[in-house]
Amino acid sequence: MDYTIGVDVGGTFTDVVLGGTCGAIAVAKCLSTHYDPIAGIVTGVTRALGDRDPAQVRRVVHATTLATNAVLERKGVRVAFVTTQGFRAAVPLGRYARVEEDRYDLRFSPPPPPVAAGDCFEVVERVSARGAVLTPLDLDSVRRAAAAITARGITSAAVCLLHAYANPAHERQVAELLRESIPDVVTSSEIWPEIREYERATTTIMSAYIGPLMASYLSQLRERLAEIGIRAPVHVMESSGGVISAELAARRAVATIESGPAAGVLAAAGTGFPDVISFDMGGTTAKACVVRGGTPEITNEFHVGGKGSFGGRRAGTGVPIKTPAIDLAEVGAGGGSVAWLDAAGALRVGPHSAGSSPGPACYGLGGSEPTVTDANLVLGYLSSASLPLTPDLAAKALDRLASPLGVSREEAAYAVHEIVCASMASAVHVVTVQRGIDPRGFALVAFGGAGPMHAARVAERFGIGTVVVPAHCGVASAAGLLTGALSTDRVLSRLDAPDPSAVFTALTADAAADLGVSPSDPGVLVSRSVDVRFRGQSHDLTVEWTPSREVLASRFFARYEEVYGIAQRGEIELVSYRIRLTAPATPPEPGATRAAVGSGTAPSGTAGDATAASDAAAAVPRGRRVYFPEAGGYADVPVHTRDTMAGAPLPGPTIIEDAESTIVVPPGWTAALAETRAVHLTRSTTCQTS
Repeated sequence: MDYTIGVDVGGTFTDVVLGGTCGAIAVAKCLSTHYDPIAGIVTGVTRALGDRDPAQVRRVVHATTLATNAVLERKGVRVAFVTTQGFRAAVPLGRYARVEEDRYDLRFSPPPPPVAAGDCFEVVERVSARGAVLTPLDLDSVRRAAAAITARGITSAAVCLLHAYANPAHERQVAELLRESIPDVVTSSEIWPEIREYERATTTIMSAYIGPLMASYLSQLRERLAEIGIRAPVHVMESSGGVISAELAARRAVATIESGPAAGVLAAAGTGFPDVISFDMGGTTAKACVVRGGTPEITNEFHVGGKGSFGGRRAGTGVPIKTPAIDLAEVGAGGGSVAWLDAAGALRVGPHSAGSSPGPACYGLGGSEPTVTDANLVLGYLSSASLPLTPDLAAKALDRLASPLGVSREEAAYAVHEIVCASMASAVHVVTVQRGIDPRGFALVAFGGAGPMHAARVAERFGIGTVVVPAHCGVASAAGLLTGALSTDRVLSRLDAPDPSAVFTALTADAAADLGVSPSDPGVLVSRSVDVRFRGQSHDLTVEWTPSREVLASRFFARYEEVYGIAQRGEIELVSYRIRLTAPATPPEPGATRAAVGSGTAPSGTAGDATAASDAAAAVPRGRRVYFPEAGGYADVPVHTRDTMAGAPLPGPTIIEDAESTIVVPPGWTAALAETRAVHLTRSTTCQTS
């Protein structure tokens, strides 16, 4: 049997899923090791493999937050920025918007630029927006820049010349000369040759900033996996939901910045419901994304580290990245989010997280601050009977919160639960209501270690009547990696190119070379789109490509009205051409067998095949006291597993325990087990919406 391994490294947990050609699945969940992420990966992979032969692993697919963390924590390598004469100040000056509390800060200071002014260099050259050479490249100016960069001890350079998307010849010459003395050089024409100088520059800079880290990390990962007998190719999930080789990920590291969240959205899209809201709540963050017609929403620009409201990010904050990414909202709300009192004595939850070290108080690893996990344990939603948690430590942490609030322990715990639900609902609000989408027609797909505990309460706020909790929900992102097809995107800006078909052909050939396939290979799919704008306007919209100018214009008019609410007609022009090439990656075939293993949200994390004895014990429903305000406080409720759910739907309140997560079914909801072993929650009474 051949195996595929999916690995998702989060802020708190590292999830591993082993998929076999016959459909058998094994999972492992362990704490992330921030001092050495690969150590947690190796631990999880070893546990998931069990006594299986590691030589039978044919593919490892990885979702990582390495790139994101490097940008947010400013831990990338020092980068030199090389641009056209007269434009070296563009990046240091930046583009900043004062939002939220910064609007009222009389001493506001903008964040430092991605490249210091002293590390920006100019070369003599100029190309027009149509690609004509206005000023030939002065090679001596390039040599002077290279000497200055080398003298500063900088080993990575980002080259972004004015209008290089229209004619990359000068950029290629500059890069060739710089590489004689600088090890790592990237150009905008190879990273993302799209119009808009500032965004193209920051995207290129970020690729140079994190590229060496990504290359080193992936090289070490392959070596450490080889030590345990796995010599299979390593693939990396990119931001738009495709999978690329480790070698390509190292060259285009900027494409992996949203790697982790993308995998979970793929899992949500594969539940069989055409229109869903992906709701992923882990130990550190919660993420929401809209999937319509089985396809996630994609954006061609996003901001890393920016400020905003409730999971949305404002333009002008953070670092703009011009590369396709699954469009999602993210908030600092997870199982490890710390509950605290602000200066006015109001209860807050997050965004700070206890993470994997020291973790929530109930983990017994040294944490003492009350977290969402501690509150859920006090409320009875979690159980120390199935997980190695310490209720006494959780109770002490909540008591320290309840005393200054003047409420009981359970009231404080439920307040924490409600506040974090409201915070996560705001992320759903960003991707639905704020964009004119009525969420009531969607199913909420909940996963992550903490998502199923909060999903029904989040759904109630929007009048959503269906919640889907897929099998292996606690490691759904890692499971989603197994289904990811090899895929990559290419773009080229050409103002009304005379031969669009030639542009698409060239882009397709480049994308196929990236993936090591031929466009004519069986199963290879190519989707084409184009950015269109009204002549005289500066902003564009992406629509599906068609050679017919009239049909293309009608598609643009319809899209324009959908986005801006205004019916407009006029002369159009084409700005950029995009392709997405997808090739099959031989995912595991579906099968009837299911070997479930895992540790749940336990701090220590254990994994191994479920034994017959444990299966027999799980077949008998248990009971425990769980807090629900509708029931007047604590009430005795049944505790099921998916194995005890056969038959009629279970009315709430009830608890359904998984190996990796816990599903809370509040009063007014019913739970039923589908053939796919997903749990479907259905709202059976009218709930108030916020």
